[in-house]
Amino acid sequence: MCSCSQPDAPAEPAPKGADVTLKVDDMTCGHCAATVTKAVESAIPGTRVVADPATRLVSVFGAPDLRKVKDLIAAAGYTPVEARSSTSW
Repeated sequence: MCSCSQPDAPAEPAPKGADVTLKVDDMTCGHCAATVTKAVESAIPGTRVVADPATRLVSVFGAPDLRKVKDLIAAAGYTPVEARSSTSW
């Protein structure tokens, strides 16, 4: 987690069809989102990450291995947990 003061982008709904969607409560800004995105996309070629600091959601396309994605985000310094279904929020 960083301590920068970059403003959050406006919240957008989580993209549909992601292989993995995680809640990362300590992803608080654009810099954090970029760090999470880079950690996953650089380690798993062909993935596309949508990290939204406003909603704290990380959606990963092209990476069906939940454990690997969680481990990569944790190694980047963040705390990922499985996201609840949007219908249960």
